[in-house]
This record gives sequence, C-alpha cells and structure tokens, in this order.
Amino acid sequence: MNDDPKEPKLLDHEADGIRELDNNLPRWWVWMFYLCIAYAVGYLAYYHVFKVGKLQAAEYEEEWKAGEAIKSAAIAKFEATIATMQPSRDQAELGQGQQVFMTYCAPCHRPDGGGLVGPNLCDDYWIHGSNFVDNVKVIINGVPDKGMLTWRGLLKPAEIRAVASYIYTLRGTTPPNPKPREDQAPKAPAGPSPFE
Repeated sequence: MNDDPKEPKLLDHEADGIRELDNNLPRWWVWMFYLCIAYAVGYLAYYHVFKVGKLQAAEYEEEWKAGEAIKSAAIAKFEATIATMQPSRDQAELGQGQQVFMTYCAPCHRPDGGGLVGPNLCDDYWIHGSNFVDNVKVIINGVPDKGMLTWRGLLKPAEIRAVASYIYTLRGTTPPNPKPREDQAPKAPAGPSPFE
C-alpha cells in the first residue's frame, strides 16, 4: 500500500492492470449512516416492539372509516332532499350527467338510452316509477333482483342528480331499434330446459 500522503492510497492487489483505490469515507457520510441506523432502531422499537405508533394498515383503516362516515352523511343529507328534488336544466350539470351516463350506465342502457341488458330509458313505461324522484331512488338504491347496481357510495350526490337529470332528458326521444317496453317484451317460455 502507498503511504505517501500526496499519492492516492492504492491497495497492493490488482486485476487486469487496475488497482483498487482505498479512500476513507467522508465524515458527514459516516455520521449520516450511523444516524440512519439509530433511526431504524428507534422506528423498530416505536412501531413494532412497544407498539406506541399505528402502522400504515391501522392508519389507513382509521382514515377509511372517517371517509365512509363523511360519504354516508353526504348521502343521508342528499336523500333527505330527494322528495322535493327537480331535474336540473343547467347545461354544465347535464354535461356532467351525460359523462357519468356514458361511463357507468351506457353499457347496460346503450349510449342513446335505448336499452340493452337494462331497460329502455326513452319510453314512458318504467316498472319502478317514471318520475324524476323515482329515478334518483333507483340510481341510489339499485334494483339488485333485476341486475341494477346500487350507486350509493360510488357516485357523489351531485353526480347522482346530474345523471338522473340527463336521463330525464332522454325521455321521449326515439333511438333506433329500442328495446321494447317492459310490459310488451316477449316473455321467456315456461317449461323444462331443452338442455335437461
């Protein structure tokens, strides 16, 4: 090893003509390394040994419950006003409702509202009520026995009102090849299955 202070400290071994340089680490780096070790020991003791602090999963659970309480309060406040609610005529709100409809409703009701798996939203015959308040209730609560999802907690109250207002504008339109009214739709034949 080279002992001259002006020369770099080279180790005695070499490989392919390359000699290894042996410098001491800067003091600030060494102290930072020791501080990281001390921090890790303190962290381990605080969270895992003495269990003083909450782990990420517990903090997430607490935040999630607080968020759910806020959502539930907002939906409850919204549901208290449903009986007096009227459809919006505001173009910005109807545009938001159209966007929500295209994202969540069109896969079952078609983009034009003519009905696919879900019923035709353009006629005046609706099993669960055809007025605006009934539409809002169906969006919130869904109709699980018919395959309609509940959107409570998934859509914000403003989105529910917007999409219900947009659906209200579809009433009376004439999309091409609409699904027939639910009272006029052909019934499935009763009897044994041909696959039995």
